[in-house]
Amino acid sequence: MKRRVFSGIQPSEVIHIGNYIGAVKRWVALQDDPAKDNIYCVVDLHALTVKQDPEVLRERTLELLALFLAVGLDPAKSTLFVQSHVSANAEGAWLLNCVTPESWLKKMTQYKDKSAKQAERGREGTVLTGLLDYPVLMAADILFYDTHEVPVGEDQKQHVELARNIAERFNYHYGETFIVPEPVIAKAGARIMGLDDPTVKMSKSMAHVQGHAIRLLDEPKQIERAIMRSKTDSGSEIRFSADPAKAGVNNLLTIYQVLTGKTRDEVEQDFASARGYGDLKKRVAEVVIAEAEPVRKRFAEIATDRGELERIMRIGADKARAISEPRLADVKRKMGLLLPM
Repeated sequence: MKRRVFSGIQPSEVIHIGNYIGAVKRWVALQDDPAKDNIYCVVDLHALTVKQDPEVLRERTLELLALFLAVGLDPAKSTLFVQSHVSANAEGAWLLNCVTPESWLKKMTQYKDKSAKQAERGREGTVLTGLLDYPVLMAADILFYDTHEVPVGEDQKQHVELARNIAERFNYHYGETFIVPEPVIAKAGARIMGLDDPTVKMSKSMAHVQGHAIRLLDEPKQIERAIMRSKTDSGSEIRFSADPAKAGVNNLLTIYQVLTGKTRDEVEQDFASARGYGDLKKRVAEVVIAEAEPVRKRFAEIATDRGELERIMRIGADKARAISEPRLADVKRKMGLLLPM
């Protein structure tokens, strides 16, 4: 039996190199594993936890799907769909809400951090219920697709742990129903840091800030400029280090390591004769540009074919429904709901 993999990304800002290294690049590699059955989702419902411009959200949803295809995700190998096109995700979230203690949600680190930031903005920053309930919708995304593995960044591990807890609680009360999923975190590149501040994670919400991130669709000159201006330190040694003062160098080496597929020793050897951080930045920029430029060109071709994108969305949604709807019906029956004739 194949092990099912499920993951998704919000259609907010254009994904950056951190998203690509930490998630999407791994997704592409998993497609060729005969032991995996892969499902990847544009999680547009999750994007609604903050106010969105409706037209912009619709366009970004299509753009993200096009970007999935541009990086190499193949609808013939993986199921690609838009979250809101399959009602089982939202309907399943309500059913899981009814077995999830409120206290579990209020303990979530991201909820506490984001709600505090929203509250600081006063009336404009009212904390919405969707932000609190976000992890339950994520749990539904995972559980109603009989998911075994969830490739995520370190910051999403707690959400997968919650999905595990919900699955175990439901199974205890209603009998064996859900597979208890496992978070899968990359050994290298799970947490790419901001170029302007290597002590904080590279963020999509900050991707528009000059020098913070490299967006996957940036022009080569933009990429080079961002990396050459990235924050390092006053030293010159180019080695991996856990020293907070070397966070900038460590971040650049990590990006280089994941994109080249080399070991840490091989990476350090590549820079053994470097004259300083300038050589490091120049080489990292070359590697990032070599990875991103084919994606940017392919995206330009795909994004204009609206008909093909709509066709892929329909096929993906049909495949997703075929998996999630039987599980949804099973859960409804076990919870005592009367199914339609």
